[in-house]
Amino acid sequence: MQSGLADFIEQRVETIVEQAITFARSIDVDTPLDDVTLRDHLPEIIQAIVSDLRTAQTRAEEIAKSEGHVPMSAGHSKSAAATHALHRAHSGFSISSLVAEYRAMRASVLRAWADDASQPPGAAREITRFNEAIDEAIAESVSHYADEVERWRNIFLGVLGHDLRSPLTAIMLTSEHIARMAIDAPLAKAAQRLIRSGESMNQLLDKLLVYNRSQFGIGFEITKEDIDLAQACRDEIEQLRAAMPATRIRFDGPDAMRGMFDAGSIREALANLVVNARKYGAEDAEIRVVLREDGANAALAVANTGDPIPRETLDLMFEPLRRGGVSGGELEQASLGLGLFIVSQIVKAHAGVIRAESVDGTTTFNLQLPRGMPQ
Repeated sequence: MQSGLADFIEQRVETIVEQAITFARSIDVDTPLDDVTLRDHLPEIIQAIVSDLRTAQTRAEEIAKSEGHVPMSAGHSKSAAATHALHRAHSGFSISSLVAEYRAMRASVLRAWADDASQPPGAAREITRFNEAIDEAIAESVSHYADEVERWRNIFLGVLGHDLRSPLTAIMLTSEHIARMAIDAPLAKAAQRLIRSGESMNQLLDKLLVYNRSQFGIGFEITKEDIDLAQACRDEIEQLRAAMPATRIRFDGPDAMRGMFDAGSIREALANLVVNARKYGAEDAEIRVVLREDGANAALAVANTGDPIPRETLDLMFEPLRRGGVSGGELEQASLGLGLFIVSQIVKAHAGVIRAESVDGTTTFNLQLPRGMPQ
């Protein structure tokens, strides 16, 4: 396909690149960048735009492109726009600065094109195609930039969780040593407080590890065994009652229910749901836990009364680092907002389904867990 604008751009590639470098140099970053770094993949991006302008497209393709429905490049071979985004992310550019580069490049081309007196017929339509191509490059760059930022955030969290283990272990061992040596009651109580605080920190690090693994696609590790799920639930509820004596927890379930489950992770999920119900439910309200058979599944439900939760909030409750937008006092300030996320990961690892509903002041979390009994 012939394109006067494509030819026009191709003849001025170096001028466009130099103007883009001049603009990029004006962006404030922590470390000054040389021209080679600033040049980066700009010529390849421009060439991709030129190729796009010379490629025929149908009306349907034009509409899809304008609505942002063109698929990003897939596989191991990244486009110039994608690679450019990764380099800019590593160089200290903000995402707004990355977009500003494309805006400056667009303005540079359009100014030169408008000043050219020898524009061919159909010039306006070519400008539309050019804008579409620039927008495609922006969308792809922003997507890869955001993915890279997320990847490094997950790496940071993983390293942080790993590096905090050693000093935390030293604190807990020293606290236990002090507790054993303590003679007077006040010192012994202080040592026990340190131990409990260390255990809480250890649990937070465990939650960070679960989140970190899920973000890298590793998932929650479980080991399924033939267990009595009803007894595992009863054991966990007894521990919860001892830890929260002021909370009323009622359990309804069969005498026994065998299945292939990871008992430890199911108990952790149940504990997270009950603690969540205590945080956000009505004060002094009873928390109801129901276990029943549902065909080939085990159905586990945790319900509490309290303020109704909007549907849009329920849909986000299993997202990591969210806490439903409800204040929970001191307990909430110590939370990472990973409790329900971890529950969802445990259910997923069991090939199950979890859903939340809030009707007439009662919020219920329903878990469907395949029993997976051997034939």
